[in-house]
Amino acid sequence: MPLDYETLRIIWWALLAILLIGFALFDGFDLGLAALIPLLGRADGERRLLINAVGPVWEGNQVWFILGGGAAFAAWPPLYAASFSGFYVAMFLVLLALILRPVAFKFRSKIEDRRWRRTWDWVLCVGGIVPALVFGVAIGNLLLGVPFEHDAVLRPIYRGSFFELFNSFGLLCGLVSVFMLMMHGAAFAALKTSGPVAQRARFYGGIAAAITVALFALGGYAISQWVPGYVITSEIDPAGPSNPMYETVAKEVGAWMASYERRGWTMLFPALGLAAPLIAGVLMWRGRDLAAFLASAAGVLGIVATPAFAMFPFMMPSSIAPNASLTVWDSSSSHLTLFIMLIATAIFMPIVLAYTAWVYRVLRGRVEPGHIEINKQAY
Repeated sequence: MPLDYETLRIIWWALLAILLIGFALFDGFDLGLAALIPLLGRADGERRLLINAVGPVWEGNQVWFILGGGAAFAAWPPLYAASFSGFYVAMFLVLLALILRPVAFKFRSKIEDRRWRRTWDWVLCVGGIVPALVFGVAIGNLLLGVPFEHDAVLRPIYRGSFFELFNSFGLLCGLVSVFMLMMHGAAFAALKTSGPVAQRARFYGGIAAAITVALFALGGYAISQWVPGYVITSEIDPAGPSNPMYETVAKEVGAWMASYERRGWTMLFPALGLAAPLIAGVLMWRGRDLAAFLASAAGVLGIVATPAFAMFPFMMPSSIAPNASLTVWDSSSSHLTLFIMLIATAIFMPIVLAYTAWVYRVLRGRVEPGHIEINKQAY
């Protein structure tokens, strides 16, 4: 094969990271906008304006999440098995919130009743906050280490509980995620609407950006001072078999920060996560909507990529059996599987990206109240 096993593993780690970042960038703005609906829309017409700003694209945005889960299943089977079984209740909670969102989108405008519509507005709000919070909590627990181990036939066994996920550091990461997506959603709302709605989006988006930076910096301080990281202490074979019990792993406070010292260029991502949201907030307050949205997107990229590069090559460390931790080098599919999937990805991913770019180009511009009144398909 033209690509060796080590290279393919790194490529698929990068592709999984890209899919998750794509989910945060695209589905992130409609989750964040939904979370802000009670604040941004004071009247029914204003809330309809916000809903129709994301109405044509929210379904397509969720494809990034499905692709991420599919990539984990096909390229990283042990990771998929350990994470989806260990986080089963949390994942079910996310799916429930995501299922309620299309119901709210479709049912809200069916009856012209104030209480009916406000109820579905709050469903949309909760449907935006819950996934953002749970995904952030999950990242926080990955950084802490997940309480799982393997049995004699390498089946992952989760030893924790649903409520243990909501520890102090996990909740901190969850709040970073919530306010980050609120910032991104507000930037999108300011870009796609006008008048009082856009003004409120700029105001609350700037506040969310400042809170995001403060919480992100606090999380970085916690990681440097007391959150244990993980480090491989034995020889590794990047092209070896996928068996997580072949390495020895130790827990050390500051190990995640040491990852950045070994690869200095990766400091770009936490720096971007700190600087870009501040720039986005300032640009929103100044009414520079497109520039603010792009800066917000850069901030999301930096924040989501930060834990990915800090943890590399770990994908899911184990807090109770560190030697059972899953890494890039020991939890992938076979060499042939990764290669065949890469060919399929090289063919179809450009098509998906081109179609996505075309859709957003067609739907460019602001949504005005008049558009909703003449469009029978409007929400």
